Amino acid sequence: MSARTLAQWLEFIGRQHPDAIALGLERVRAVHARLAAPLSCPVLTVAGTNGKGSTCAMLESILRASGRRAGLYTSPHLLRYNERVRIGGREADDASLIEGFEAVERARGGLPLTYFEFGTLAALWLFSRARLDALVLEVGLGGRLDAVNLVDADCAAITSVDLDHVAYLGSTRESVGREKAGIFRRDRPAVVADADPPASVIDAAAAIGARLVRIGRDFGYVAHPGQWDFWGPRGKRAALAYPALRGARQLSNAAAALAVLDALSGALPVSMQDVRRGLAEVVLPGRFQVLPGRPQVILDVAHNPQAARTLAENLGAAGFAPETIAVFGVLRDKDVTGIVRALASRITRWHLGSLAGERGSSAAEVARAVVAAGVVAPVTGHASVAEALAAARGEAGESDKIVAFGSFLTVAEVMQSLAAPGTRG
Repeated sequence: MSARTLAQWLEFIGRQHPDAIALGLERVRAVHARLAAPLSCPVLTVAGTNGKGSTCAMLESILRASGRRAGLYTSPHLLRYNERVRIGGREADDASLIEGFEAVERARGGLPLTYFEFGTLAALWLFSRARLDALVLEVGLGGRLDAVNLVDADCAAITSVDLDHVAYLGSTRESVGREKAGIFRRDRPAVVADADPPASVIDAAAAIGARLVRIGRDFGYVAHPGQWDFWGPRGKRAALAYPALRGARQLSNAAAALAVLDALSGALPVSMQDVRRGLAEVVLPGRFQVLPGRPQVILDVAHNPQAARTLAENLGAAGFAPETIAVFGVLRDKDVTGIVRALASRITRWHLGSLAGERGSSAAEVARAVVAAGVVAPVTGHASVAEALAAARGEAGESDKIVAFGSFLTVAEVMQSLAAPGTRG
């Protein structure tokens, strides 16, 4: 039995590298080689500035609907680290995660690993012992140098390419696309669901001989009132119900998932019934998640301008509200101006919550950026997201909307606040 609890392990692995993010595969490859964690099932790897989490969730849900035992690795988590590792539709329990961490600790031989690298290796060790039929991996950051890219994907997908993490991925779509295309493999399908991908993505696929599958050329979708059609090289899947995940861009994510499954139809065939059931049952908190009750509370992890534009589009389609009140907390390295400008026309009041940690922004910092972005609506700062939420709820009428966004940490704090006794009327 481990001497450490899961919480103690997470604290421990957070101290094993001087940097929170350290891209590069040399160290993780060395540890992985000693870990003895072979995978014998098809692997589906998904990268993208936005939409990759939703696409991964849909892939897992459809695979499970087809009766397969699927593994899923995602990041970051909202409330529990266990959310990151799912096997057969269930989160890995504490004991399993601890076992994985112990295996990595034995294998690393003193090599420094970041929190994400340590966790990725532990997840791969667990998946290697889980008798999986398929494994879905979400890239953490970029692609080429991300720890997930240790694994050669049988099919790789890019959902979208836009600016985020510019200190690591570069300040142009071309540079970001080049990093994300690093998950492609020679003579294996490479699904691109960005309707206007940078040339770097197309060039990277051609350079290594990946089999490029592009939205609009090789697959796509047509939206109808209440239903949609998917088309691809294997024909059409018509009259599909909209996915359970809400939002304007979820059809693109669903189409990406179906294109991946079509590309692997020999190894992982799925029926129309599997697709219908999988899309109907998919669950992913924090993606335009509308909570029951009044005033309506919407949770969205949007934390870059592209995601903020999608959130604004979704708010516009969500029906009239006298007031739409923002609960906004954001990390210091994000494009606050771009996020705010994308949503300024939809928000009538701003409540800003400070985020803790080295990367967290104070409400005062964010307030200056919000005002500098040209916002004329009332802006109020608070010591925490929980206090910002309480203030928003205190002034919201029954017909108003409260939208909490800006970071996974923001959404998590709202979830924790609303779960506390007496906080949800």
